[in-house]
Amino acid sequence: MTWYAWRGDDLVLELRVTPRAKRDEFAGAHGERMRLRIAAVPADGEANAAMIRFIATEFGVPRSRVVLEHGQTGRDKRVVIRRPGRLPASIAFVPRRPGPG
Repeated sequence: MTWYAWRGDDLVLELRVTPRAKRDEFAGAHGERMRLRIAAVPADGEANAAMIRFIATEFGVPRSRVVLEHGQTGRDKRVVIRRPGRLPASIAFVPRRPGPG
């Protein structure tokens, strides 16, 4: 498995999140996960909320379409983006939806 998968129109990301970073950014592959750096601290859900805001902005969707499916308290997380509006240029390997046929 790679760090992303399509479930119909939804994009599933496997992430390794590092809180307390200098800035919010995708930082390349980390094994079978994409590394994501978040500036927020991991207290009272702040880092998860910042992660959801960042992902929503990067993929051009409202925050309500970004769902933390797994990893509420750990660094390894699974996030589902419902019908992403765009694929961010900040990710070096841009996932593509398989074509018909």
